[in-house]
Amino acid sequence: MKLYKKEGNTVHVLRLPHEDVEKGDYLLIEDPDGRALVVHVVDVQFANVPGVLEELLRSCAQDGGYIEGEDIDPLEIASHVELIQDAGVLVCKVRATLEEGRLTNDTAWLPSRASSTIKKLPVSDLLSLADVDGGLPIYLGETKEGSPLFVDVKSFDGRLNIITGKKETGKSHLSKLLVLGLVHYGATVIVLDLNGEYTELGLSADGKPSDYYNKVHVLIPAQSFKVSLKQVDLRIMSNILVHALRLPGTSAREFRRIWRFLEERNMLTLRDLGEAIRGWQCNQHVRDALFSRYHALLNSGFFTDEPEEVVSFEGCLEKAKGNGGAIIINLRDMSSVDRQIVVEYALSKLVEFLTSWRLRAAFLFAEEAHLYLRETYWDDIITRMRHLGVFTTFVTNQPDSIKESIYRQADNIFLFNFTNEHDLEIVSRAAKVDVETVKSIARDLPLHHCLILGKVVKDFPITIKVRTLNVRTKGQTRLFFTPKGC
Repeated sequence: MKLYKKEGNTVHVLRLPHEDVEKGDYLLIEDPDGRALVVHVVDVQFANVPGVLEELLRSCAQDGGYIEGEDIDPLEIASHVELIQDAGVLVCKVRATLEEGRLTNDTAWLPSRASSTIKKLPVSDLLSLADVDGGLPIYLGETKEGSPLFVDVKSFDGRLNIITGKKETGKSHLSKLLVLGLVHYGATVIVLDLNGEYTELGLSADGKPSDYYNKVHVLIPAQSFKVSLKQVDLRIMSNILVHALRLPGTSAREFRRIWRFLEERNMLTLRDLGEAIRGWQCNQHVRDALFSRYHALLNSGFFTDEPEEVVSFEGCLEKAKGNGGAIIINLRDMSSVDRQIVVEYALSKLVEFLTSWRLRAAFLFAEEAHLYLRETYWDDIITRMRHLGVFTTFVTNQPDSIKESIYRQADNIFLFNFTNEHDLEIVSRAAKVDVETVKSIARDLPLHHCLILGKVVKDFPITIKVRTLNVRTKGQTRLFFTPKGC
């Protein structure tokens, strides 16, 4: 291999046919002075050599039988011509400089074109140089060369993460792997489970209790997860009414008066709230608006007056924060409005818990968050809530459902296969990600293979095959045309 040219952050390397280099590999361009550029192959092209087109057309004509005769090669150059025809150009991105066994960000220098040497850099060696696995490793999968990839769980601490890709490529599988990895090291994890895929994470693949059985707590709103009005303070209930149930401002002010009236008399029950609204002296339109929201709360089944049905979300957080635990909030089979009510309550309670320092931090996993998170929560999660200790991972197969400001502040992106140009363009807006890497590599990823970008791999894009999990993942698509007995 020979260095051909360098334009900005892009390096072109000439490669002969016998040199086995593929898209996604890393190369080391070593200069005689001891420094070396670490470059990442993002595309493989044919070398555009003058005269090659004419030679190919001539050979096509011969193969088609249009020219009769015998090829004579007295100078024995045919093999060289074939070599030139098959020569390739590796389009690479500069990732770092290796100097005296240390990786640095000083990439402004230019290696010698004549005397530099180029060789493949094994991903395992690169990961070792970058110290990716750290002190608390999570095993994510295997690299292209078959070496295991361990990442440091601390690289998720205080970070904003995005897992995205087409459906059925393995997003939720990786998400579950990360959830269990965090729980293993004692973290508190809250999962907003849209499709009920995480509810059996405490069971092994054969249905028996696993090591995580007592650390996975499943809450099903309106069934095993109900709250009383006394557990909900006025601020949280106002947020539910205004943001989830779209209560107008005038009606919201009257509701606050009613709430304080009942609170002073220790009468905060669903029954007393309904009676108070019915007898409250106010405009009829306001009373109708309050009644419609009251019935929405009632019909959600999430609120109850029965003490034996009440579940303390704070108690679940206390239990999870001891030795680590995952609280799975199963949002399956719920209407959009009911989902928003539950999520508004859970996130408000979580922030309340963190603000009072009863919990140091929590990791939030949100599947298809655009279906239940209100618009203003997007910025709130990555600013105020992030400073309070809520570290979020968004999981989606619709990258355009996530705001551009989220991508620009994302610390880690786990990218599965995408072929849609628009989707790839959106993901490439993430910080420290170049468009060519995303577009070229992501569209060729096989199933269950993932391109990891960001701080978790020290900003060295790495492609892995995500490892299997010995748990009941419940993420498979249910099919009609399946073999008998399955």
